[in-house]
Amino acid sequence: MQKLRLRYAKRGRLRFTSHRDIARAFERALRRAGVPMAFSQGFNPHPKISWIGAAPTGAASEAEYVEIQLVEKRDPATLATELDKAMPPGLDVLEAVEAGPGSLADRVDGSRWEIEVPGVAPATLTAAVEALLAAEVAEVERLTKGGMRTINVRPAVVRARTREVSAAGEPCGILEVVVRQTTPAVRPDDVLSALRVVAGLEPPVPAKATRMAQGRLDDGGGIADPLAPDRVPESPRDDVHS
Repeated sequence: MQKLRLRYAKRGRLRFTSHRDIARAFERALRRAGVPMAFSQGFNPHPKISWIGAAPTGAASEAEYVEIQLVEKRDPATLATELDKAMPPGLDVLEAVEAGPGSLADRVDGSRWEIEVPGVAPATLTAAVEALLAAEVAEVERLTKGGMRTINVRPAVVRARTREVSAAGEPCGILEVVVRQTTPAVRPDDVLSALRVVAGLEPPVPAKATRMAQGRLDDGGGIADPLAPDRVPESPRDDVHS
């Protein structure tokens, strides 16, 4: 039995697809690509697939991870290519490696997000981020399966910075934020809600969030590649705010 770890992206309109539908599309692609999956035992066998920290519905991602088990040994790079061909547009397999020792989940305790905030001047976004980083508590409310829950976002924010891009000829603020994995997980919309709480930031149109990396956090807020733990962790940029 062979265990493989894959990185895939969720792009374009697929960011509005739920994780359950993503999982179904993934299983269909595995069958179309002829991947020799291992199955669980029992009355209703399921392919042995382990999902790691799926991005919330509405968020895009360049760094989603899944672990699969096979009954026959396959070349990871070839399998990734064939599986990618079988995926629907917007769901792209980027990389596959043989699993090392331990659990993939143990190699992920943080995420780096890029949040585009149209209609908000970069200087206004920068001021709001500074207010969040200066706060000791930034509580927001989120509706969960168990009802409304209050979450303190601030402890999960490891580092944050802003930059400016041009969107449709107008300056647009971009927030880059690294968040620590917590229970419940702090999502991009929670960070935006915290900016509203501490600084009154109210974007006129919905923000667009993309997860750029997941992995093990280092002391400086960098994120190590969970598929290659021997690589040097991603170095933090020269943050204006930290």
